[in-house]
Amino acid sequence: MQQNLLMTLDDLRATLASSTPPPALRGALLALWHDARGDWDMAHRVAQDVDDASGAWVHAYLHRKEGDESNAAYWYRRAGKPIARGSLDEEWTGIAAALLDNG
Repeated sequence: MQQNLLMTLDDLRATLASSTPPPALRGALLALWHDARGDWDMAHRVAQDVDDASGAWVHAYLHRKEGDESNAAYWYRRAGKPIARGSLDEEWTGIAAALLDNG
């Protein structure tokens, strides 16, 4: 899973004002960072390279955001997570918080 960066959700959100991600940001959190900056394609490329449950979870979120529900459902299963039903903003926040808290 994700390495704990000793970063809070507020810290992560604050980095979104920069045009480049923090150097220590990796994996699924990096994918979420790119998504929050409006770069779905880069977020997807990064998520595809994260071969664990955190990558699958972000991958599911991204396909849900894209509107590809069947592909999203596949990735939710791979992540061991239920299909999200809330807003995309709520899901992004939930994933980021979980990855930051679980380290």
